[in-house]
Amino acid sequence: MAVDLQNVAGLLQASLDPAQNRQAEQSLKQEEAKPGFSLALLQITAADSFPLQTRLASALFFKNFIKRNWVDEDGNHKLPQDEVSTIKSELIGLMVKVPPSIQAQLGDAISVIADSDFWQRWDTLVDDLVSRLTPDNAAVNNGVLQVAHSIFKRWEPLYRSDELYTEINHVLEKFATPFLQLWQNTDQVIEQSQSNPEVLKAHYSTLDLILRLMYDLSTHDMPPQFEENLSAIAGLLHKYLTYDNAALRTNDEDEAGPLEHVRAGVFRVLVLYTKKYEEEFRPHMEQFIGTSWTLLTGLGPEAKYDVVVSRAMEFLTTVVSLRQYAEQFNNADVLGQVTEKVVIPNLSLRESDIETFEDEPIEFIRRDLEGSDEDTRRRAATNFLRKLMEQFEKLVTDVVMRYIDHFLGEYAKDKKGNWKSKDTAVHLYTSIAAKGLATQAKGVLSVNPNIDVIDFFTKHIAEDLTDANAESLLKVDAIKYLYLFRSILNAQQWQAAFPLLVQHLNSSNYVVYTYAAIAVDRALYLTDDQRQPVIPRDTITPLSKDLLQHLFKLITADAKPEKVQENEFLMKCVMRVLIVIRDGVVPILQLVLTNLVNITKVIRHNPSNPGFCYYHFESVGAAIRFAGPTQADAIESSFFEVFVAILQGDVDEFKPYVFQLFAAMLASNPSPTVSTQMQQLVQPALTPSYWDSKGNVPALNRFLCAIIPKAAEQIAAANQTEAILVIFQKLVSSKAYETYAVDLIETVVHNFPVTALENY
Repeated sequence: MAVDLQNVAGLLQASLDPAQNRQAEQSLKQEEAKPGFSLALLQITAADSFPLQTRLASALFFKNFIKRNWVDEDGNHKLPQDEVSTIKSELIGLMVKVPPSIQAQLGDAISVIADSDFWQRWDTLVDDLVSRLTPDNAAVNNGVLQVAHSIFKRWEPLYRSDELYTEINHVLEKFATPFLQLWQNTDQVIEQSQSNPEVLKAHYSTLDLILRLMYDLSTHDMPPQFEENLSAIAGLLHKYLTYDNAALRTNDEDEAGPLEHVRAGVFRVLVLYTKKYEEEFRPHMEQFIGTSWTLLTGLGPEAKYDVVVSRAMEFLTTVVSLRQYAEQFNNADVLGQVTEKVVIPNLSLRESDIETFEDEPIEFIRRDLEGSDEDTRRRAATNFLRKLMEQFEKLVTDVVMRYIDHFLGEYAKDKKGNWKSKDTAVHLYTSIAAKGLATQAKGVLSVNPNIDVIDFFTKHIAEDLTDANAESLLKVDAIKYLYLFRSILNAQQWQAAFPLLVQHLNSSNYVVYTYAAIAVDRALYLTDDQRQPVIPRDTITPLSKDLLQHLFKLITADAKPEKVQENEFLMKCVMRVLIVIRDGVVPILQLVLTNLVNITKVIRHNPSNPGFCYYHFESVGAAIRFAGPTQADAIESSFFEVFVAILQGDVDEFKPYVFQLFAAMLASNPSPTVSTQMQQLVQPALTPSYWDSKGNVPALNRFLCAIIPKAAEQIAAANQTEAILVIFQKLVSSKAYETYAVDLIETVVHNFPVTALENY
């Protein structure tokens, strides 16, 4: 049956409406099975007659469809060969015609296709791309470059191999020279269009993509074509680091504009070339070091410059890591200037930071957290200072301590008015106190021997944990200090500090109580040299009821699904407490089960935060593991209804969790038999479409391996043996699933009556 284009477009439009979303997605799943569905999506995406929203939804659905359906586990195409060929031939032409928002989705789909097909099964692609490049049509060129970037960006994380280098050489041979010619053409058009804002902006977008591609093409080795033209390339990089034009400036103080994106792109290339190709790039380095300094001291505190400032400091951090360049900083006066003009302005709180703290607290936390992916000025300034300290530890410590003492003195004069000075002092101190990167598991492991982090905590930090009237951001600084240096405190010091953290869970400030939860979680994870917990279980178990009750109250304060699951840090703290108290959960099980079930009921309607959902179901798993041996019936009866509702409602994100947790219930229950309702789950577990999703396979297999030993006779009596063996055949035919197949057949052979298997 052919796909009805108007019907699919209507379903895509309906999928954008929260009230119709679930029903529309289920109808689209049925449409997926029809031949040519993917091509229908591309037709909708291409057609100007449909609203842009519908076309964007179609491109997004196409991307996800390709992710699920392009190849199987063994790399074979799942779609008919003519459909595969048509998709490849249509995509590139489509990319040069659609708006950038749609290009981004199609680009991701192309990247998925390239993972399996490029270059041997798509060896015409580079020729096709090159043939479409034009001397001055920015719209077409940008589409071509987006495709190229989608494919070539895959190389960076890959290990060196003959196969990879063959692919890179295949690309460079055909693409590198036309690419450099395009860069030259783009530069000329920009020069000629100084007073034509529309043309200038379009070609500045091309330049932004060119810089991304220069990075992509250079991640493993410098292309020979680039090396031959390195002086010209360096000249262009420097030109656009300093280029300015009023038409490219934006009035928006928050959003970066074309100038900022291109400058950030140049710095990204400079960091790569300084790290990997310093010897070849050495003749050009000094001009970039000087220009970086000028930019850093000239750009204002507005958020739109953040990406440029962060990248510029990343470049200088890379430069300072090389001794021959670091020497120019080996002087107290120079270091004083660097600290005063570059580090402190970018480490200090801005009004926009305080606004984010107050208006978007969860965003503030995610940006601020050590180990976050976000490039922030504060993190970049910290990394720069730490790299300087690696080179000149004592000198940097002495210089920076003078500024720390100055800011602490300012704070002492007027604690209410000058609290920001203390915030700057604390961040300067943590920047020079920590050596090396903080690990997620244990925080800072090595400290600067020239200072005493415990003494600084006692004299300057502890007061903000004990003073109820301390500024909220200083409380956060104090909690974060404990969080960062958690491995430096000994068990005795933690005995004093831990109650202060727990107390701050009662704060009315979102960031304060969230940071307290983060620090409590990490403190409970800490172990000493004998691998014993630094905070003993006996300390936590008596507190656990109040602790969990309060955490659940914070999580469910706003009943909307997106708000309940907004704060994964609170849920992670719940998980940690349950793991630490182990069977101490039994006396408070009803409280725990009621809250976990209620949260599951809310978030199943609209799963929007994978991190929260992961910690939530890990918490359920901990309750099952530790209370299951004695409270199996209570656990099963609490979760059964909501878990079945998840399966019936086709909440795909949660299916793996549900089957894993049913398996955990079976494993922890000492009874040799299963309940009737648990046995009824065998039928849905054998649904073939469930096994088509590779994310479901481990959980489904684990469930079958857990239930068969307890219900083999009933399964055989229900004539489900053959369905299980069909699943085994499906698994064993794929290399990726062989181990699951072996586990399943061993379980079947060991537990099924011989009479049930003799026909097979």
